[in-house]
Amino acid sequence: MTIIIVVFFTLQDINDLIKESILIKDGNPARYRLIKKTDNLDQSKPYRKMTFGERDTSKLHKTILIVGETGTGKTTLINAMINYMLDVQREDKVWFEITDDQSDRSQVHSQTSSITVYGFYLQESPIHLTIIDTPVYGDTRGVEKDKEIAESLLRLSESAEGVHEVHAVCLVINATQTKLSDRQIYIFDAVQSLFGRDTAENIVLLFTHSDGARPKDALTAVKEAKVKCAVNDKNQPVFFLFDNCQSEAADEDHEQRLDQSWNRSFRGMAGLFKFIDSIKPKSLKMTQDVLQKRKQLEANISNLQSRVQMIELKKNELKQTQEALKQNKKDVEENNDFEYEVEVPYKEKRTYEELKKKYNDKISDGVSVVKKLEEELQELEKAKLKLVMDAFHCVDSLEMIALNTVSLFTLQHIDDLIEKLKEINESEKAKTLEEIKKKAGREKKEL
Repeated sequence: MTIIIVVFFTLQDINDLIKESILIKDGNPARYRLIKKTDNLDQSKPYRKMTFGERDTSKLHKTILIVGETGTGKTTLINAMINYMLDVQREDKVWFEITDDQSDRSQVHSQTSSITVYGFYLQESPIHLTIIDTPVYGDTRGVEKDKEIAESLLRLSESAEGVHEVHAVCLVINATQTKLSDRQIYIFDAVQSLFGRDTAENIVLLFTHSDGARPKDALTAVKEAKVKCAVNDKNQPVFFLFDNCQSEAADEDHEQRLDQSWNRSFRGMAGLFKFIDSIKPKSLKMTQDVLQKRKQLEANISNLQSRVQMIELKKNELKQTQEALKQNKKDVEENNDFEYEVEVPYKEKRTYEELKKKYNDKISDGVSVVKKLEEELQELEKAKLKLVMDAFHCVDSLEMIALNTVSLFTLQHIDDLIEKLKEINESEKAKTLEEIKKKAGREKKEL
């Protein structure tokens, strides 16, 4: 049985809500900001939470995650969801907003720096709603910031008061686009790389700035970019249309257009909520596994890079020590002290006595000193081998469970990992990674 999500507010209900809200701008419609409770404003926290009303755990609960590039209209969509649930009509001449006021910030600084969780707990509603607004991927702060977003989502999903399942992942796209930009592809790749394979049927497309027509070019662009999403019984992507003019002030010349915009967006919202009501929510358990594997992969790659540097330094140290022992053969034979230089990585002076003491070596010919250095090098090589294999198994596991295995996150490391596997004569595993990369369908692009 379908649940009716819309709450039919009376004019008196809306007037009461207006009294409890903050006027942003008078006009037709008058814009009001809902008074929210805000938690976790500390930037060190994995997310911040803004709630309207008090959560009733006995009520049904729906969770929506919103993803999109700056300028596509994410903020308007979030507020449109709230007005839809309040059943605000065009003739009510009001518009409520739950989002922050960012009008006085530059475009770069207006990009949310952490995940924002909006809880809309309207007591009159049969359901409660959580909207997760993700920060903008691929902004000027680079890949490191994108890794922080993944880490924040992981911590959010693991926290006791966090989000543990999602009904819909909404990819926001401008309906007028004829091709997805490299940045948009990067964003959708990055987001899809966070989720398990079981989430594909919960991903939907929200086309904004729509004139009501089927966005043929934008849908073709999505297909060409190989964006994974839910499909209907005709194997076509599930999408909904929205305009972004509901909060704009109306005048006599444009009132009819704004009426159409309002109706179009609320039809799209009705379709979205019907989809959310019909789809089974996905637990974020597999997503947690994906995020953990990605985190492990990043750690392995970082440790591997560090280990390779240590191996090169140890090789240089061994070579330079061997040369020093050879050049000072007579002193070695007579067990005399002498000084020599080693670059590890900076030049430093050492003495033969210090070297022997370091390895507890009392043998005068220096052979066991070299042997100790060789043993250290072998241990580093073993550690490198283990890290290479661990990194391979992470990518292999992600291929099994991740919605998008080779995101641009992974591509920055996979070529180097393939070379490392070839170096240790693991050609079959290197071939496996090459096949995974080929399957991804595109090379890394510089943004």
